[in-house]
Amino acid sequence: MALAAATTLLGGAMYANANAASVTPDPSTSASPTAPGSTSPTTPGGSTSPSTPASATAPAPTGTAGTGSSVSDVVDAANAFLKTLDDDQQASALLDFTQANATAWSNEACGADCRVGIELSSLSDTQLAAAKAVVEAATGTGTGTGYDQISQILAADDVLGETDSSYGSGNYYLAFLGTPSTSGTWQLHFGGDQLAVNLTYKDGEVVGTTPYFAGVEPATWTDDDGTTYAPLSGMHDGVESMLEGLSDDELSEAKLSDSTTDVVLGPDEDGDFPDTKEGLAVGELTDDQQQLVLDAITPWVEAADDTTAASTLSTYKSELDDTYISYSGTTALDTAGDYVRIDGPGVWIEFSVKDGVVDTSQLSYSSVYRDHDTDYGGEFSFS
Repeated sequence: MALAAATTLLGGAMYANANAASVTPDPSTSASPTAPGSTSPTTPGGSTSPSTPASATAPAPTGTAGTGSSVSDVVDAANAFLKTLDDDQQASALLDFTQANATAWSNEACGADCRVGIELSSLSDTQLAAAKAVVEAATGTGTGTGYDQISQILAADDVLGETDSSYGSGNYYLAFLGTPSTSGTWQLHFGGDQLAVNLTYKDGEVVGTTPYFAGVEPATWTDDDGTTYAPLSGMHDGVESMLEGLSDDELSEAKLSDSTTDVVLGPDEDGDFPDTKEGLAVGELTDDQQQLVLDAITPWVEAADDTTAASTLSTYKSELDDTYISYSGTTALDTAGDYVRIDGPGVWIEFSVKDGVVDTSQLSYSSVYRDHDTDYGGEFSFS
C-alpha cells in the first residue's frame, strides 16, 4: 500500500500568539542554520521551501532506528526545525509549558480540536525533514521500538487514510512546550490519533518519558512489496509471554474481576491511578517469571532515548517486588476485550485488544505507558 499521508486539514492551531513561548537560541548549543536534510540555507523565521504544503509522507518503516542522540542534539534539532518556520508557524509550534498544553493529546481522530502544535501536513518538504529529525533524535534506536515503532505507527495511519481521510500521518502534530534548551524545563510533544509522545527535559536531563500512548490499526498489514508490518508486536508478544509464564493458580490470582475493553488511563485520565493495586504480586514469582515481566515492560520504556530507557528500566527492575500484573479476557491476546496491566510503584502499562474502528473485521491495539511520579516530568498535580 502507498505510504502517502492524507492531507486533509482538520483545523488550525488552538492557541494564539499570546500563548507562544519565545524562540531563544540555547547558548550552550550550536544549532545549524540549515535544517537536517536541507541543501539550502535558512534564515531565522524564514521558510526554505515553496509555500505549498508537502504531502507529509510518513517516515518509511524500513527498520530505521533513532539516532541515539544526547539532549543537546535534540535541542539542536529542535532549533534547526524552528528556524525553517515563519512567524505564524513558530507561534503554532512553540507554546508555553502549561498543564492544558501538556495534556492536549488523544487517541481520537480529532485533529487540532484536541491537540496543540503544528500539523505535519502543513509543512514543506524541508520543514517535514527537520521535524522528523527532531523526533528521531529524541527517541530510541531499537528495532521495533523508539523511532522505528513511531515510523511504523504513522505508516499504519496512512493505510487507514486510504479509506478514511481523517486518518494519516499528515494529521500528526509537533509542539515544543517551553523553549528547547539544555537549561530550564520544556517538553517535546508529538502525536496523533494512534500516538502520543511526551518527553520532558529539565536542565539538560530527561525527567519524564510519559505519558506514551501507542496504538495501531490495523494490527498488521502487508505493503505492495510484500513486507509485513506489526508496529506493536513487541509489546503484544512481551505481555503474552509474561502471562504464558504463569501457572493456572497464578493466572487465577492475576485475573481481574471486571472486564476491560480499553485502556483505563488514556487521555484526560491524568493522575487517576487506582488507590489499590490489583492482580498478582510480581514479588511472589520466580526469577525467570520476574524476568518475563521486565521483558514485557521493556518495549514501552525503549520509546525514549537509549540512555534514559536503560536508567528507567533499572528503576523498574528494583521495584518489581512491589509491582502487580493483571489481565482480563483471554491470555492469547487475540480477541477484542483481551487486556493486560502492569502496575508498580512507578510503572503503569496497559495493553488492550479491540475491534478496528475503520475496518471492524480486523483487530486494533491500544496501549498506554505512564509513571506514577514522572508523567509530564512530575510538573503538574492532578489530585
